[in-house]
Amino acid sequence: MPTRLLPRDYLTFLWDHRRLLAFGLLTAMLSGFGQTFYIGLFNPQLRADFDLGHAELGLVYGGATLASASLLTWLGKLYDRADLRLFLSGAALLLILGGLLLGTSSGVLALLAALFLLRLGGQGLMTHIALTTMAQRFHGGRGKAVSITAMGLPLAEAVFPATAVAALAWLGWRDLWLLGSGVVLLFLLLLLWLLQGAHGGTLADTSTGRQVARDWTRREVVRDWRFALLMPAAVAAPFTVTIAFFHQIPLAEAKGWSTELVASGLALFAVGHVSGLLGAGPLVDRLTATRLFVPSLLPLIGSMAVLALFDSTWAALLWPALLGLGLGLNSTALTPLLAERYGLAHLGAIRALLQALMILATAIGPPLLGVLLDRGLGTEMLAAGIGGGILVAAVLAAVALRGQIKS
Repeated sequence: MPTRLLPRDYLTFLWDHRRLLAFGLLTAMLSGFGQTFYIGLFNPQLRADFDLGHAELGLVYGGATLASASLLTWLGKLYDRADLRLFLSGAALLLILGGLLLGTSSGVLALLAALFLLRLGGQGLMTHIALTTMAQRFHGGRGKAVSITAMGLPLAEAVFPATAVAALAWLGWRDLWLLGSGVVLLFLLLLLWLLQGAHGGTLADTSTGRQVARDWTRREVVRDWRFALLMPAAVAAPFTVTIAFFHQIPLAEAKGWSTELVASGLALFAVGHVSGLLGAGPLVDRLTATRLFVPSLLPLIGSMAVLALFDSTWAALLWPALLGLGLGLNSTALTPLLAERYGLAHLGAIRALLQALMILATAIGPPLLGVLLDRGLGTEMLAAGIGGGILVAAVLAAVALRGQIKS
């Protein structure tokens, strides 16, 4: 295949499939209403209005997250059988109801229900719809499609919090959630319009090796020992990013790093994340996700090594940049990997199971690391342990991905 410049590669691809790619990007962006980075902005208001402490609110939020992960394994497989427009509308309805309930509720049980609807509809189903649709409808361009769609997540991180903070100067927090439900409805109408006439999957297969395996059922996948070996590597990136940023201040303070330095590191995390997303797309298409998946874990290991071994200012900037790079590479390779190894017919069901496991890991991670910090474990030891765990996960994934899956 002739070498092409990355910008031209993406621009041509974007233009040829603009409607479907816009659908994926905006659907991923819409998940922001159910993501922690947005809901967490309202932590003080929720604690004040519902008379909850930090631990109590954390317990409610964790319970809603775990419940949404449990239901996602069932709802997610409906993607394979339902009309995409109806499935999307149902997910949007959950978000709308969650926003309305959060904006009007007064009791803790109503708060739990609202957070459950937001987590399920946003973090769960919207992300699931966006990435699964790209993997199913594109073949030779699957990597680029997934990477472009995944850009919706950092885009939401950039737009949603800043918009909310500005709006709170004029609106009450409850009014803002009611307004958010209206925004979701407008998004839904736009997304349904984009699906009309959207097409994909017509690109030639430019990767080496087999692109898609025979179609496995989810029951077969669960019984496959290779899938079990892939699980630690599949959850490694979201698990590591969640615990690292949830406890970033105490981890940084142990190194003597200032809050301003931590903020600069967050900016470089975003740069690394976007770079990983954009760079991984063509690599997946040319090399296959099977070959990229294990190497995508190396920046995560490098990030934890820097955090464990160095205290200098440059280390405070390098470790989050590597963390973002690894997240971008790994998240882009993961869904195409499932398509390559287990086929397309039941991809929704398989990916829903995997996403539920990732949500479970991100729910368990922060309290687990909190306990270890309370017991006196330092940043160096914790980072070394996490890095070692990712290394073990990479080795297990390499074993699982040797050769081709037998039909």
